[in-house]
Amino acid sequence: MDKQAYLKDIAATIASGEFRADWPSLASFRLPEWFRAAKFGIFIHWGPYSVPAFANEWYSRNMYIQGSPEYAHHIKTYGPHRDFGYKDFIPLFTAEKFDPAEWADLFKKAGARYAVPVAEHHDGFQMYDSALSDWNAKKMGPRRDVLGELKQALEKRELVFATSSHRAEHHWFMGPGRGFDSDVRDPLACGDLYWPSIAEQPDFQNLQTKPDPSREYLDDWLLRTCELIDRYQPKLLYFDWWIQHEAYKENLKKIAAYYYNRGHEWGFPTAICYKHDAFAFGSAVVDVERGRFAQAKPYYWQTDTAVARNSWCHTSSLDYKSSRELICYLVDVVAKNANLLLNIGPKADGSIPDSDRQILLDIGAWLAQNGEAIYGSRCWRYAEEGPTKESEGQFTDGNAGDRYTHEDFRFTAAQGNIYAICMAWPRDGRVTVKSLGTSHDAHQPSFHGLIREVAILGSDVRPDWRVDKEGLHIAAPGIESDFPVTIRVTTD
Repeated sequence: MDKQAYLKDIAATIASGEFRADWPSLASFRLPEWFRAAKFGIFIHWGPYSVPAFANEWYSRNMYIQGSPEYAHHIKTYGPHRDFGYKDFIPLFTAEKFDPAEWADLFKKAGARYAVPVAEHHDGFQMYDSALSDWNAKKMGPRRDVLGELKQALEKRELVFATSSHRAEHHWFMGPGRGFDSDVRDPLACGDLYWPSIAEQPDFQNLQTKPDPSREYLDDWLLRTCELIDRYQPKLLYFDWWIQHEAYKENLKKIAAYYYNRGHEWGFPTAICYKHDAFAFGSAVVDVERGRFAQAKPYYWQTDTAVARNSWCHTSSLDYKSSRELICYLVDVVAKNANLLLNIGPKADGSIPDSDRQILLDIGAWLAQNGEAIYGSRCWRYAEEGPTKESEGQFTDGNAGDRYTHEDFRFTAAQGNIYAICMAWPRDGRVTVKSLGTSHDAHQPSFHGLIREVAILGSDVRPDWRVDKEGLHIAAPGIESDFPVTIRVTTD
């Protein structure tokens, strides 16, 4: 690739498009309607780090941190780092059971509307065909264009193809390997896979920490991201953290302007999801990692979390969440004006673990019965009622699904109906939705409408119901569910 020519093409696309590389221009971004309607997507962490399947997806870094469990495990299992480094997992990453059609069929059954396979993680190995580096899945390991094959399979099933880049962190990710006799110190052995692997590790809380990435590295990041955009035309681009560091800002704005302008050229709107405050507010989609907001927000957002608590990739020691917990999580964030991006971790051979598969099928079965309260829904006047409150912020996705009571409800509105979703259906089938009680006080912003019909989604049981000032009282004996139960309230 002629890098200088590509940089000029990028600049020309920005100069001639609607979006410029500055925040006032990028603030005219508009959220694509498909994203707001989708509600549920699948995240996929899969790469050479899936081969050791130890601890988590940061194995590629932590195996070089002396004194860490990964460091000890690596020496015990594979030998000294100078003889067997991270690069040596790539020939073992053969993905012989990878079937993109099977994956896409499963995601469809799960009720997902979009999928976000990781294109490049912090390890620097590209899961797609690239002209910028030979360290990619098309030329090594699987010797397949994993991203391209997934795009084709997903779109054939009318699922939206999106992807993510975690490249920014690679600047320092392998740096600990420079501190002792490892293959990171051998440029002939690793080429640009480990480049630059700076020895000086950043202060992760300091967005101006030094040293800054070189211009060469920042331009390489820009080129890789734009190549990803041009070759695969994703409708959504997800960035992991560290792009909020000030050194990345100039190229970050270029990427956003280029991507939004390219979407206009292709005839479909594009969007970017970001963490922390990497983007000016309103110029892309806010994402909260492994966490959520305690209250509904007036702006649309996304949360990403995983089926396991302790890793994004497949390992031999996963602590899985329950299907119930994840369905409750989905319901809660949708009621609060957000999407759920749920991660799974395929095994190194490309097969999806049984536990991941069962969780997805459970979610899909629930959505098949309750999807009208989820897909395309909007926030109602209230997002929630009940005693159980969620913690706010990233890395707070505990186990609220096990704490909900029959008094906990989440609300959505769609198709002219109000949906009251009971998070823990009682055995006697009797619940009261307080937010739907009558009110004769014109100064109270509570419900003051006519209820014509009450039904339970997915059930033929016709519930008895009545309304008074205490709430909407519902009796539906005979309904049993370990998952949330949706009450459809038809108003007039």
